[in-house]
Parts: sequence; structure tokens; C-alpha cells
Amino acid sequence: MWLQETEFPRRSSHLYAIMAEYGSRLSNYQARLRMPKERLEHLKKESQTLEKNFREILFLIEQIDVLKALLRDTQDGLHNHSGATDGGEDRDPTGTSDEEMSNLVNYILKKLREDQVQRADYALKSAGASIIEAGTSESYKNNKAKLYWHGIRFLTYEMPPDIILQPDVHPGKCWAFPGSQGHALIKLARKITPTAVTMEHISQTVSPSGNISSAPKEFSVYGILKHCEGEEIFLGQFVYNRTGTTVQTFELQHEVSESLLCVKLKILSNWGHQKYTCLYRFRVHGTPGEYP
Repeated sequence: MWLQETEFPRRSSHLYAIMAEYGSRLSNYQARLRMPKERLEHLKKESQTLEKNFREILFLIEQIDVLKALLRDTQDGLHNHSGATDGGEDRDPTGTSDEEMSNLVNYILKKLREDQVQRADYALKSAGASIIEAGTSESYKNNKAKLYWHGIRFLTYEMPPDIILQPDVHPGKCWAFPGSQGHALIKLARKITPTAVTMEHISQTVSPSGNISSAPKEFSVYGILKHCEGEEIFLGQFVYNRTGTTVQTFELQHEVSESLLCVKLKILSNWGHQKYTCLYRFRVHGTPGEYP
């Protein structure tokens, strides 16, 4: 305003008018950048809600695929049963009664809710298990896993190592470490004599990238003596089959004579990803010993 009100030679007045206009624009732009803290917090919550909804949708898609497979298997069983009872005559599958369909739906829902392994998991975080970070590989650092607003990071999608001790297995909700080799030191919920381990990964069908090359391939398991700082006892080496079921249980190849409180998981290779390996869930099964 001072520039416009001040008298200058005519040849300079146009220049100062332009300067005043751009100064006004700059002031308006800076005002727009000053976002209230409440609005920034609102954006954070909205982003977290969208992420949660996306994961739930992917989980439902996977459950629908499982439901379809169970329906196909059940229909095959119904056809075989009707063929045996009716002397081999064809039966219209649409003739199934409402009661039969109700029983079928209840059976399928029961199967979906059941744990596929049916063994106690002593590496479950909610039961008291934890990751000892001093004996665990560093997490993979990925700038694409962060959201920024005007240069300010306000949300990160990097998952901590203890995500592998939780049953929430959804696409992207895994612990990633650099390369194809890494390890995690796990303090179990209580002392046990370990007998088996279970590795779980998402299927290629629900993977956002369309492949699971970051899935672990070869891995080994060790028991740790003396409060997680002693000698490592080799328990077995295994291969996770990416074309098999998503949940795969492996019986340990070597027995131990005493109860253990800590187990080390060593990933030796993955299925081809050059940058990182992703672990979704790892379980440890065994016979309970004395409490630590």
C-alpha cells in the first residue's frame, strides 16, 4: 500500500505496482501454509482411518476366497453323498433345504473363525512374548513408507519387529529388514521345550504388488540358553513354500533337554526380492515348562 501511495516517476510506477501485487500474493500463500494444529491432527486421523479401512477390505477379499473354496469342497461332498444315497442318480444342487444351507453356512463360519494350527503359540505378544532388539536385525528404511505434508513427516508405515508376534496378518503389516538375510531374537511368554514352529505369510492373491518375492524362503531356528545370552542350540532348518498354504508348520529336527525362554529365528534367503524381506507372523510351539 505504501508503494502505491508514494509518488514516483511515471516510468517506475508500473514496476512498483507489480512488486506490490506479488508481495500480496506471497502474503496470501504464506497464510495458507499456516495450517492450524487441529487440522493437521484431523489429517493424521483421516489417513489412519483410510489405511485401516484398506487393510480390512483386503482381509475380506482373502476371506471371500477362502469361503468360495470351502463352498466348492462342500458342494463336491454333497454331490458325492447324494450320489451314494440315491443310487447314483443326479440331484439338483438347488434342491438343498433351508436347514441344510443354514448348517452349511454355520459350519463354514466356524471353520473361518478357528485357528488353523490348533497349537498354543508361546511367541504371542499378547501372551507376554517380546522381541529383544539388541539381538535383532535393523528394520528396512523406506522413505516411501512415510507421508509428508509441506516437508513435515506426520505418519509412518514402517512396522516394528514385534509385529511378527501378533495375529493381525494383513497385506503390508509385516516387519521388513534389508536384503535376504536377517534374524530376530524372541523372548517367549514362558519357558517351554520347543517342538515345532509356524511361519505365516500372505498369499499372492491378496498381495498389492501381485507377488510375494519378499517372503522368507530358507530359515533356521535356534534355542538360546542362560536368559537369552548363552549358547545357541540348533533346532532345525526349513523352507517356506510360497506356493503352499499361507500358514505352514514345521516340526523341529533336534530336541533339547531343558526348557528354553528364548528362540532366535534366522532368515537365510527369500524368494527373489533384492531390497528386503518381509515377515508377517512367526509362532513357537512346545511343552510348557516352569515359569521364568
